[in-house]
Amino acid sequence: MRYTDSNPAVEPDGPTATPVLSVTSLNRLARDLLEQNFPAVTVEGEISNLAMPASGHWYLTLKDRNSQIRCAMFTNRNRGSRFRPQNGNQVIVRGRLSIYEGRGDYQLILDSMEEAGDGALRRAFEELKARLQVEGLFDPATKQVIRSRYAHVGVVTSATGAAFQDILSVFARRFPATRITLFPVAVQGKEAASEIIRAIALANRLREKLALEALIVGRGGGSLEDLQAFNDEGVARAIFASTLPITSAVGHEIDFTIADFVADLRAPTPSAAAEQMSPDQQEYLDTFFGYEQQFTTLLQHFLRQSQQRLAFLIRQLKHPGRRLQEQAQHLDRIEARMLRAIRNALGARRSQVLQEQRRLTASSPLLPMRALQSDLRNSEQRLQQALKTFIESQRATLAALTRGLNAVNPLETLARGYSITADASARVLRSADAVQSGDRIISRLASGRLVSRVESIYVSEDDFKRGHS
Repeated sequence: MRYTDSNPAVEPDGPTATPVLSVTSLNRLARDLLEQNFPAVTVEGEISNLAMPASGHWYLTLKDRNSQIRCAMFTNRNRGSRFRPQNGNQVIVRGRLSIYEGRGDYQLILDSMEEAGDGALRRAFEELKARLQVEGLFDPATKQVIRSRYAHVGVVTSATGAAFQDILSVFARRFPATRITLFPVAVQGKEAASEIIRAIALANRLREKLALEALIVGRGGGSLEDLQAFNDEGVARAIFASTLPITSAVGHEIDFTIADFVADLRAPTPSAAAEQMSPDQQEYLDTFFGYEQQFTTLLQHFLRQSQQRLAFLIRQLKHPGRRLQEQAQHLDRIEARMLRAIRNALGARRSQVLQEQRRLTASSPLLPMRALQSDLRNSEQRLQQALKTFIESQRATLAALTRGLNAVNPLETLARGYSITADASARVLRSADAVQSGDRIISRLASGRLVSRVESIYVSEDDFKRGHS
């Protein structure tokens, strides 16, 4: 190998000539050897001695527990970095080994840098994304429509994070009437995914009770590791199974998570989600002002028409005195017609009355009435005579009936010396064998009653005779 900047010399101890290298040549040789044999390496370590001069280059030391190596990342490479490194960050870098000839420093020239763990997480992210896409969880046909206005929106995020405050601020500015309910969860850490799943399920269970209409699921920006809860398969399936439409609002505009692909709508930021799910009240105010202007114009037009009509009516209106004069003349004409009509009617009535009087005189009922009165008196006399004869006949019949009744009257029989005898229960005795010796009997006479005791009983007249012989 020939080195152009070498100086051949003779060793003092021997005749063989060996090349003598300059420091620059040696460093260049070492650099070429390193770059040829280590064209691409990936190293993980902790950042220290970070320097970011005005040139835009980054200089740092990458170390682990036992060793360290100087690193440089030039402006054309660090512009693509997704995060701004700081001392103490654990990172994975990719680059080539080289030597800085000016100082002979062994260093690693960086092409890319990411926070430690991002590589594995990125691979897992891509694998899960591909699998869920095959299952149809990203299919646009399954997504619900996200409207621009809701009465009640649920928010699944951290209660202390800036994301929730941003959402509240946007709704308060754009449409304060929207009701917001927070379902507080952890948005990073081991329990974050399970809390998000439970919160989504709880919101769906309370959908009818709370009148929830939609959900925002999200958080503020962060590293891939910080956003890992929203790359969880369980969270993705919970979003897909939700009956409530869900807007995913995770991180910044450049951040994408599995939740973004599954959700019904992906918003670049939490604030953007609130803007997409709320109408701008200024638009409502503009519409209202437009209606107000139309109403004012119509009202003014109506008032002008009313004023014109009023002016026309005023011109048509007569003075009250003139109108009274006209009415008085009209009343005079009506009075004259009425008087003429009354006189004509009275004349006609008088003629009619005279005609009726003449007819009544010609057909007077006095003569027939006198004849009827004479017939009535004769009929009355005949009736009185017939009534007198009928009464006398009835009196004779009544006397005969009275005599007949007296003949069969029991009292008349008692007056002739007979009596009526009854036992103690007031039953009339018709036979002597109806009582017994010693029984109490009562005898009714024409005047008074006798109470006695039975001493002897004779059923027949012969028995009586024998008893007294």
